Amino acid sequence: MNTAQQLQTVATLWADLEDALGDRTQHAWPPPQLRDYLAGLDRYDLAEATALRALERSPDQLGTRPVPISLRVLDTMRTVEAVLHDTADQIAAESQRPAMPAAPANWPTADRIRRNRLAAADARHPHRWQYTGRRPGAIHTALWLSARANGTPWPGRPLTDAQTATLATVAAGVLARVESALDLADGRRELTAAHPCPCGGTIEIHGGAGAPPTARCKACGDTWSERGVIAA
Repeated sequence: MNTAQQLQTVATLWADLEDALGDRTQHAWPPPQLRDYLAGLDRYDLAEATALRALERSPDQLGTRPVPISLRVLDTMRTVEAVLHDTADQIAAESQRPAMPAAPANWPTADRIRRNRLAAADARHPHRWQYTGRRPGAIHTALWLSARANGTPWPGRPLTDAQTATLATVAAGVLARVESALDLADGRRELTAAHPCPCGGTIEIHGGAGAPPTARCKACGDTWSERGVIAA
């Protein structure tokens, strides 16, 4: 996937981030449900652990309630949007040409009208980056940057090699953040030494990218999922 495609993917996935914003589940890696299950194998069976987790989420409980939005997703959205804005600002500041000025007042009327129409159209060019007024959203900004990466004509110079390299880094970084927030990226992590396998080996958790999380002992090969031991 090239830079332009990565930025287009960010724009496409933005609606999913907005949907996930209302998800109170604070996703983390390793997945907490599997991590907690593995840590409690000696205390609870899966049915009891599931019941306890359901009770924790019960709206009938009194006490402190979870926040109504996912702070992790909100932080991702704010960070990605800020990075996209900063990148677009920098490219436009370095490469975008100023809008065509209006015609001098002493020009002939017909020439002045024609020139002023051209100047107004140039100022409103759809690919001109605007610094003033209401800032464009993340979708518009990602697509604007994608067009710059694709070399689409605009009121400015083509990207330099340095700008191209910077934009590639930004695109990969923001896409990774979005995919992580939506649990679309593959993940792999070892549990700490406080949670070893019964054999004493290190447990590695992997999953994500749509796959259910599983854990495997690197020493004996035992494998777990939320349903229990699935291989040995």
